Amino acid sequence: MPKLIKQDTICSDDWLAADAASDQVAQHHFPTLPQWRAATGRTLRTVQLQPGDVVAELADALDTLDIIAVDFPVLTDGRGFSYARDLRERGYRGELRATGHFMPDQVHYLRRCGFDAFQPADDSRIEEYLRQSRVFSEQYQASVDQPLPLFRRREAQAG
Repeated sequence: MPKLIKQDTICSDDWLAADAASDQVAQHHFPTLPQWRAATGRTLRTVQLQPGDVVAELADALDTLDIIAVDFPVLTDGRGFSYARDLRERGYRGELRATGHFMPDQVHYLRRCGFDAFQPADDSRIEEYLRQSRVFSEQYQASVDQPLPLFRRREAQAG
């Protein structure tokens, strides 16, 4: 069972990465966007996005999806950061899971873009991923997870 960070705790999960080579969705595997699209009546409540997928294809179904996994197939592909922000700005409120190859020190930034679950390809360092998610207690800039910059939050507190 893969390990992931969810709600700031390490847990196990039954969901496995999508099998893009298959036309059918394997049990306990996320469907790819094409597999999800092909599902009769779009009854699948999960989907995994790959680099190059078009996030807008999910726009009409965001309120029916429980989990959207965004795959990071290599460390150098950062499109998933943009996908997360786009999904959150379109109103997606379900679990947004980063999967694959990202570094522990990226978890904080992934969270700022809208991810709330993290499933690294190599979970042998999962404790380090969790620690890195808690490194910063405050942010200056606005982002998906905190729409007001720090100076605006301070102004609001001052009254």
